[in-house]
Amino acid sequence: MPLPAETIRAKRDGRALSVAQIEGFVRGLVDRHWSEGQAAALAMAILLKGMTRAECVALTRAMANSGQVLDWSRAGLPGPVVDKHSTGGVGDKVSLVLAPIVAACGAVVPMISGRGLGHTGGTLDKLQSLAGYEIAPTRATFRRVLRDAGCAIVGASGRLAPADRRLYAIRDVTATVESVPLITASILSKKIAAGLQFLVMDVKAGNGAFCPTVAAARELAGNLVAVAATAGLPTRALVTDMNQVLGRTAGNALEMREAIDFLTGDAPREPRLEAVTLALAGEMLAITQLAPDPRAGERLARAALASGAAADRFARMVRGLGGPSNVGSPRFAGLPCTRHVIEVRAPNAGWLVAMDTRALGIVVVELGGGRAHASDPIDPRVGLSNVLPLGTRVARGEPLMRVHAASMARAEAAAARAAAALVIAGSPGAAAPVILDRVAAG
Repeated sequence: MPLPAETIRAKRDGRALSVAQIEGFVRGLVDRHWSEGQAAALAMAILLKGMTRAECVALTRAMANSGQVLDWSRAGLPGPVVDKHSTGGVGDKVSLVLAPIVAACGAVVPMISGRGLGHTGGTLDKLQSLAGYEIAPTRATFRRVLRDAGCAIVGASGRLAPADRRLYAIRDVTATVESVPLITASILSKKIAAGLQFLVMDVKAGNGAFCPTVAAARELAGNLVAVAATAGLPTRALVTDMNQVLGRTAGNALEMREAIDFLTGDAPREPRLEAVTLALAGEMLAITQLAPDPRAGERLARAALASGAAADRFARMVRGLGGPSNVGSPRFAGLPCTRHVIEVRAPNAGWLVAMDTRALGIVVVELGGGRAHASDPIDPRVGLSNVLPLGTRVARGEPLMRVHAASMARAEAAAARAAAALVIAGSPGAAAPVILDRVAAG
């Protein structure tokens, strides 16, 4: 096995690592032959010196094969296996509605999701606002729900890509998260280990996203698509805007309420959330050849929403994973809420032209809706609702959003921080599209 110091030295000096060196590093992460200091040193060298595409493919494959690799070929699933992954944002509840929509159109979506990270919300935390929902089902239950509902959103087993689990924890505390090759290998290794046939990526760009600029998001999207294709996982990516909250809510139970209403039609769908969801659905149905092209896929997705088929798939998934049996009933009331709600009001008349989306995500975390530390408990009741979109004309004193908190004192403090994150100007700003780019292989 290559010596860790020699592998670190090679990358420090800007040389490409061999497959043997990369595989030795990944084995060392799992069996602890590599110390945390050595792994951190190599991660920093990769951040500074980069990786060739061949190196990134080798790292992705090695991490995917570092633990269990799922195989759905004998599971009796009723359609092609596809997933979607987002790089994270504020108010991003797309996964909650997208999986059942695509399932209703004939695909199978074994969506392995995560918890909130930093200022971004986590799909698993949102689902756990539904009493009894099991995010770590047995393999038999996972298969059964996929066969019945066509989708199941669950957490990752510790046996899937364990090398990535250790490396990510090291990157998180050593300022090496922002490496495109390491991000690419981290995301794709887990998706390959999950046994996917196809993948669609949602790469966010903006002040609430990991990638602050469209150029950075395009670079990451291009690398993800190219590496995935070389590793044998057909992938497409959309670059989408994250310069404002996606939808009208941010916070776990509040986002779940919006997602259920989106599926059932109990409330008007926020246009940007609908646009992103349908665009991703179109790509997923096209890449699986369930639709001839993304536009046709979008039409199928709209039909699944209109007919109630998507809402039915969501309800079957929730029931199958131990959640409430009546989640699809009109105005489902089984979500936790708080009575401490106050409005953030416009200090002057004008147009809402900008928001510091990351700051609003931090407001949700500070309210208890996210984690400063991995062990922190989540308060599913708290967050923001009725968030106005950019470009809205407002009168002085008009509500811009509502803050939901565990106490009135916390609500008032959060409202002051939320107000500071908003910009109202005397003239409207330029409207930005929510779908910024599309990236496909080759």
